Amino acid sequence: MEHARGKHLSDTRLFFQAIAAAAVAGLVMLGIGGTIYNLVAPGKWLAQIFDRSPASGIAAILALFIVGLCAWLTRNLLPAGDRTRYAECFAYGFALAGALYMYAGFSPMVGSGPA
Repeated sequence: MEHARGKHLSDTRLFFQAIAAAAVAGLVMLGIGGTIYNLVAPGKWLAQIFDRSPASGIAAILALFIVGLCAWLTRNLLPAGDRTRYAECFAYGFALAGALYMYAGFSPMVGSGPA
């Protein structure tokens, strides 16, 4: 009987992979939370649309609903490999948004030292 030789990962490499995974997960959560906040906060995206006219706000909400419904209905039409690729792109897009929100949150603090 032959033993299967797997690739043994060192503890240090596993530790840094866990740190990277936690950082990406944190950025994804920050991206989703920041996007929801920017969507519904007073004076932000949705409020600006409703300030123009209530009809444009309702149309924007309906358009978002239709896009979500189309994505929900087409999930069974895609092969499994494509679904995972789209899910990864979606997650990394929110991670990028989280990084941008974090940069925007910390950027006023960069130059605020004593003069």
